Amino acid sequence: MKEKGKTAPFHILGIDPGTNILGYALIQTNGQQIGLTFMGVLTLSHLDSHQEKLKSIFERIQELIDQYKPDEMAIEAPFFGINPQSMLKLGRAQGVAIAAAMTKGLPITEYMPKKIKQSVTGNGNASKEQVAAMLGHLIKNPIDKRFLDATDALATAVCHHLQRNSPLAGSSGGGSWSRFLQENPDRVK
Repeated sequence: MKEKGKTAPFHILGIDPGTNILGYALIQTNGQQIGLTFMGVLTLSHLDSHQEKLKSIFERIQELIDQYKPDEMAIEAPFFGINPQSMLKLGRAQGVAIAAAMTKGLPITEYMPKKIKQSVTGNGNASKEQVAAMLGHLIKNPIDKRFLDATDALATAVCHHLQRNSPLAGSSGGGSWSRFLQENPDRVK
């Protein structure tokens, strides 16, 4: 596993699980710079059974991992407040995505939607448009409207990058002051 703060590029696969549309994005980071490698969606609405959808999710996540060899995966946690049946299906989709990454030995971090929005925009209640605009600014490339369904996955990957590089993130998905000081002795006088 690559160490953060080093000059080698670090790749993060972001996943926004869904049973009709699953968003995914891969970013490459080098220090504080963030570059978008790709983003896209897996459309599942044409499949009749929930089991077929889960199988497709598992296979696509494994294909992405095999093809792009990310260093870590970040996934959006299901949010509360939707009907129980939808929540159950969404949880299964998330579980299958996690299992696909686990079987490939990929470290996984889960983030709540509010945490993702807050990390990217500074506002945990930001709109999808605000998140997309800030992502365009962070990756220095406007988000193509064809990929708006994948912006949550991109935001999840960017959130993970920001969290893992924050000395204030602690054990909840990032660094610590002691690790920051160890990795950056030149920044301490």
